[in-house]
Amino acid sequence: MARADDPSKELPRDLVAKPQISLTGSVGQDTLQAFRDQLATAEEGEGSIALELTTSGGDAEMGRRMALEVRLARERLGRRLIFIGKTEVYSAGVTIMSGFPPEDRYLTADTQLLIHCRKLEKELQLEGPLKASRIRVQQLISEIDASLELEREGYDDLIRGSDVTFEEVEEKAEKGWYLRADEALARRLIAGVV
Repeated sequence: MARADDPSKELPRDLVAKPQISLTGSVGQDTLQAFRDQLATAEEGEGSIALELTTSGGDAEMGRRMALEVRLARERLGRRLIFIGKTEVYSAGVTIMSGFPPEDRYLTADTQLLIHCRKLEKELQLEGPLKASRIRVQQLISEIDASLELEREGYDDLIRGSDVTFEEVEEKAEKGWYLRADEALARRLIAGVV
């Protein structure tokens, strides 16, 4: 297993083979519920808790919520929670991964990450009084600004402790940044490749 320099962060083999939390598919409300149910069961045990994830993406807000749940569980339990990405971890999956510190992130050798910027698909139709139209435009700008702030926070969480700069992730995410596991390790976004 390739890993970062700290041998105390070696990933136990049994957690790779049989993680307590296993999530596969599009990230959404069902994924959040499955995570919470499996975490509740894992809390009854002792030691580190591993979450494996394979996803082609999904709901960005559910990804943010799961990252928050991971942070809260780490604080509440005082136990090590470990992320193991398998095969593909795209979009909202990377958001979930960012809830774990880099020293507790692992990918299987075949895994690819996809980091991209938040997207908006909305049609704005303006008709009626100009004041009302201006309010609708301002509301949309406020929504975009709030989403951009969430995007910045997400990038900060993802790159903390790595050698990836904010400017780099912001630029590459606009086009969709695909990283193989070995590249993520070389950039210190993860602790190891299993």
